[in-house]
Amino acid sequence: MPRAACEEGVDLESQNSDERQKAMRAQLMAPVKSTTDEWVRGDPGPFGLLCFGMTTCWSESTFLPTVMCYAMFYGGFGQFVAGVLELIKGNTFGGTAFASYGAFWMGWFLLELLMKQYPSVYKTALTGKTLWCGLWAFLTAGFFVVTLRKNGCLMTIFSTLVITFSLLAGGVWNESCELAAGYFGFFCGASAIYAAFAFLYKIELGIVLPGARPVAYI
Repeated sequence: MPRAACEEGVDLESQNSDERQKAMRAQLMAPVKSTTDEWVRGDPGPFGLLCFGMTTCWSESTFLPTVMCYAMFYGGFGQFVAGVLELIKGNTFGGTAFASYGAFWMGWFLLELLMKQYPSVYKTALTGKTLWCGLWAFLTAGFFVVTLRKNGCLMTIFSTLVITFSLLAGGVWNESCELAAGYFGFFCGASAIYAAFAFLYKIELGIVLPGARPVAYI
């Protein structure tokens, strides 16, 4: 074979290789789009995480009137809607978690409202609130086990939320526990906000931030 023909063949092969590499890079960086004909076409996950995170970050008791209204509609109703949409999409874990914490915030709003309106039941409500937070710590620990096959973002959120609920249970009777619960709650909420944008950037921009990659520890 003539030398010119060989060189031309090498050049074509090199160009094809470069084109394949560019195509692969473009595919990796392309936004993740659903190819199935689903009723819910978007991903409600980032919205649900923002509802949770933006509400959980309110850790100061002096903000209580603002937090109550905020928790009812954004943290409660908004997150519950995200949970229903996740269940429709077939995401059992996301739907169960979002709907549960959405109902929690709506229940928290009603409890705080009743405690303010009826001070005579305050002491009785405190005992029930301790049990309530303890049960939610147990429930969150169950959710955390599932996150061991999800990603680092969700693992961080649920692990710190277990600690937050545990401290809240003790914080009903001890101010130091309540203060510590506020710090952990703020970190948990901030982690949820980070996770929301990490998943949003992954879906829309194809950018994978730290903690968003899948893991399988169990």
